[in-house]
Amino acid sequence: MSEGRKIVTTNRKARHDYEILETLEAGIALTGSEIKSIRAGHVNLREAYVQPRDGELWLINAHIATYDQAGVYGHDPLRPRKLLLHRREIDRLVSRVQEKGLTIVPLMMYLTRGIAKVEIAVARGKKQYDKRETLRRRESQRQIERSLRDRSR
Repeated sequence: MSEGRKIVTTNRKARHDYEILETLEAGIALTGSEIKSIRAGHVNLREAYVQPRDGELWLINAHIATYDQAGVYGHDPLRPRKLLLHRREIDRLVSRVQEKGLTIVPLMMYLTRGIAKVEIAVARGKKQYDKRETLRRRESQRQIERSLRDRSR
């Protein structure tokens, strides 16, 4: 983790439902009331995903709560938000998504020097038995660490 990075929210469900293949940092085009709400930590990425449209990448279903002090100048909490990436990065991601079974999901949103960034990942959906296997592996690892810790006492 780099200096000056404040994590606003993480998408824990994404790591559970998907096998992460590659991660990338992207900027987001926001309005003034949205960045104020993000700084206050009122963001939810649980149902969010990234969709290519017209040669651009869009963050869909990311819930950024309305900012109370914005009044009539507020924003729609679920509006699509454009992700800011270099053209070659967008083209590479779009070509990877066209492969069978791959998608782009947001993993976390954070602030770097006051600028909102999203960590996105190219991911493959896990099957139900893969999810159970991951949970089993994690639990057995915890038991091993627990027994080693108890033995050293």
